[in-house]
Amino acid sequence: MVADNVQGKKLPQYIAALAVCLGSVAAGTVLGWTSNITDKLQNSELNDVAIDSDAQGWIGSFATIGGMVMCFPIGYICDLIGRKWGCLMTVIPFSVGWLLIILADNVAMIYVGRFLTGLAGGAFCVAAPIYTSEIAEKEIRGTLGSFFQLLLTVGILLSYIIGAYMSPRDVSIVCAVIPIIFAVVFFFQPETPVYYMKNNKPDEALSSLRRLRGSSYNSENEIKEIKEALDQDASIKVSFFQAATTTASKKALFICFGLMFFQQMSGINAVIFYTGDIFTAAGSSLAPSTATILVGVMQVVATFVSSVTVDRFGRKVLLFGSIVFMMLSGLLLGVFFTLKDRDVLDADGIDKISFLPILSLIVFISAFSLGFGPIPWLISAELMPEEIKSTACSAAATFNWLLAFIVTRFYGNLKEAIGGDATFYIFAGISMVGIAFVFIIIPETKGKSFTEVQAILSGKPVQVRDDREGIDNPSFKN
Repeated sequence: MVADNVQGKKLPQYIAALAVCLGSVAAGTVLGWTSNITDKLQNSELNDVAIDSDAQGWIGSFATIGGMVMCFPIGYICDLIGRKWGCLMTVIPFSVGWLLIILADNVAMIYVGRFLTGLAGGAFCVAAPIYTSEIAEKEIRGTLGSFFQLLLTVGILLSYIIGAYMSPRDVSIVCAVIPIIFAVVFFFQPETPVYYMKNNKPDEALSSLRRLRGSSYNSENEIKEIKEALDQDASIKVSFFQAATTTASKKALFICFGLMFFQQMSGINAVIFYTGDIFTAAGSSLAPSTATILVGVMQVVATFVSSVTVDRFGRKVLLFGSIVFMMLSGLLLGVFFTLKDRDVLDADGIDKISFLPILSLIVFISAFSLGFGPIPWLISAELMPEEIKSTACSAAATFNWLLAFIVTRFYGNLKEAIGGDATFYIFAGISMVGIAFVFIIIPETKGKSFTEVQAILSGKPVQVRDDREGIDNPSFKN
């Protein structure tokens, strides 16, 4: 016998979420791989392969193409073989991709390697948030959901550090080891109880939930809730397109796609992929590799702060503060490049404000990591109705990677065509629109159950339990 009011253990849930997000470290190394080895690549330091600036652009962007291609298949794979094995299977493209880069004797092998490693990284953008959302209690769902972005930034920072001091080939070898470590650690974690229940395996679901909550927790009650939710979904025999026409689904889709748009079009991937180049162009006295590492450290710190505050302050507050400071930072970068490139200030004047690009990028990365880095992925898993979740989250992730490809591939061309200042003015302008989007459109989902979230999206009253009186009071929760 177990008491109904016994709280589930949190530690097993934290361990499972951290284990799956070790794969995010692997995905982060893919994103950060080019930042501190750009000059080394162009100097043919990767197996003497000749790489010009155009090839460098494609090397950076092929990873985003791979991520975009995999987003839809991984959703179906997770439904077919499970969330756990969907994550574990990404070790194959990770390993093959890095092996191609390590052994590359021509640029085509690097392209294919980057495509495959990006494919694996894109799979994680869908699989990991689904896994963490299905194992977490609602009280810590936000924290566990933010681990994906936190460990992603750790991977980016790791690639920054080793890229500064190692050859491209040695960097690739280190990156190739990380997915293997992930597979070994995550292999021992349970499949999600939701997946088991969807496949009519209640005994396995109960066993999984007991591993995640502890033996003293009333797992039978939560299993019953999961079954009721799934039965309700199953009773509504509609296609994806029919399900997507409900008010809640349409608003969820609009919010998720909007957040993905503002996340990428703020210019974040231009900053991540070309941090060193930005500092070089700014004429900063700080070595580009050192500045890149500094930015990476701030990214990890800010993402960690977000992970421990997202369930305290809420999603909307962090998103709003994030986009405001991203806009201001982009504006300051634009002003700096106007003063420098348009000959508004002489060399002495530029030297006096050489700290500005460093400060701006640190603020930009920190603000992004506090809100617009982790929360769009978290909200996608929280808002989507179950009957469209896999397809809708895959579509949102595909859209995200498409935008990442556009920014990554054409940032350099845009900078050459209109100047670095105008490019960052565009990013800042888009972020300004994002401020209004967050303020007007985004609902708060902190501490709310799936049923409450769907009611908010539908504009219906939410039943708020009054434990003192034992009655349900309808109210609108925003």
